[in-house]
Amino acid sequence: MEVRALTQSEQKYTYAQSMQLEGQTGCIGHLRGDFGGSGNEFHTDWSDTREQWKTDEFKAGLDDVINALREDKGLLHSRRDMSSAARQSPDAAFMGNYCTEYGFRVDTDKHAFLLRCNPTKGDYNFYCYCYVKEWLDKHISRAEQGIHFIDPHYKELFRIPDGGKIIINYAWGEKAEKTCRFIDECHTEVGSNLYHICEFAERMERNGHSCEPKPQEPPSAQKAPKHKDHER
Repeated sequence: MEVRALTQSEQKYTYAQSMQLEGQTGCIGHLRGDFGGSGNEFHTDWSDTREQWKTDEFKAGLDDVINALREDKGLLHSRRDMSSAARQSPDAAFMGNYCTEYGFRVDTDKHAFLLRCNPTKGDYNFYCYCYVKEWLDKHISRAEQGIHFIDPHYKELFRIPDGGKIIINYAWGEKAEKTCRFIDECHTEVGSNLYHICEFAERMERNGHSCEPKPQEPPSAQKAPKHKDHER
């Protein structure tokens, strides 16, 4: 069984998605777990996203993947072994919501298992998001074209990567940052709202607002901090 580091474009799919994205990527649900106070326990709970896709084949595949990762020295064997795997896989590190996390992917014939790991005592130590592999990979491939913003006359103003941010300049002088997600070539999520790109352009003009891409941070600023041993 191959366990590889997540690509940058895959990392965002180790978090909860909107209902629209869950459907398009074939998200079946996710398993959440921790190693308890000793670091050697194994507590998990499962949350359904699309129960109709939780087939017997999927359940058998999930059991096989988790059991393989639970073997001695495996990624999910203990908190200490997860820490060791993280140190040995610097390319898996990325900055999560509040700390450095580590992303890994395991595939079966029809399903993809994306793990987000955090070997910190007192936190949930892993989330395993489960997908229909063909749907997930197709969506990620399409999303590589980015999200384009236009004016009401269909002239392209700028383009940002999936998961990038825009700054909305409101007519009354305030500004707001919004994360944007690729849905398809003509639709995007801006914050928690779904728009056709033409509808968004018309709303901006009608209300006297404007938007611009938020500059991406240089690679040095995005680099995840070094791993610290949380079990001293």
